[in-house]
Amino acid sequence: MKLTILGCYAATPRTFTNPTSQLLEIKNKYFLIDCGEGTQVALRKNKIKFFKINHIFISHLHGDHFFGLIGLISTFSLLKRTTDLHIYGPKGIKEIIVLQLRLSKSWTNYELFFHELESDSTEIIFENKTVSVSTIPLKHRVYTNGFLFQEKLGARKLNVAAVEAYQINSCYFQNIKNGKDIVLEDNRVIPNHELTFDPIAAKSYAFCSDTVYDEAIIPLIENVDVLYHESTFLQTEEALAKLTLHSTAVEAATIALKANAKQLILGHYSTRYENISLFQEEAKTVFPESYLADDGKIFEL
Repeated sequence: MKLTILGCYAATPRTFTNPTSQLLEIKNKYFLIDCGEGTQVALRKNKIKFFKINHIFISHLHGDHFFGLIGLISTFSLLKRTTDLHIYGPKGIKEIIVLQLRLSKSWTNYELFFHELESDSTEIIFENKTVSVSTIPLKHRVYTNGFLFQEKLGARKLNVAAVEAYQINSCYFQNIKNGKDIVLEDNRVIPNHELTFDPIAAKSYAFCSDTVYDEAIIPLIENVDVLYHESTFLQTEEALAKLTLHSTAVEAATIALKANAKQLILGHYSTRYENISLFQEEAKTVFPESYLADDGKIFEL
């Protein structure tokens, strides 16, 4: 997995920072998470190929998380896209986008598929051979979801020295990588673990967008490899965080600690703060493996 931060600041875009947007790459598949203003410019700056994005996940319908979506959809048309585009987001997102396309007479020349969400319980919303994506219900001022991306285990790795020692024909290699034992011509059964190595461990990434501190999400993200959790405020503004249904850096770190996450990425900083390093300093008092998101930063998960 590779995570590129396209934007990670709260509320309004600035000349030097963008609101929330991320690009998650899993086994050469691209997933766009949120799409604040400036997303497509950030994609260009980071030299990310637009046409590899076929799935977009929108956490909620506050502008700093989706106002860049209609622009990106329109640009796809201008670039003569033909591949289907799937958009996952709260109920109402289809109405908003279709209205803009209709009034501007800018219908796409590719198929748009909207997967509207309204459940208050976690659900799998996308799945293929390599990854599954499920929702993480969050508590904010409007209906909001985070998203949990979970890789699936790949095939086992062939132990070349072992298969050569047993003189096993290459026609059986795929069965071996699929976990099957092998019966030799003399009827000896060679167990799979002697012929293979364990596959690369599957990774998981949890994106927790705007939310008040909420321990109800802990069972859904338990043991996650990397957790992105909003940290709009420092602890001095804890009361404001509760009032606006946002979180502090310490609260994000507490969620990471209780969920037994391996790493925490902080983001969605209020632009009132000039020095975002303070967020990391506060979070590390609770959870040492805390890191700062920043526009253009790349994390190899």
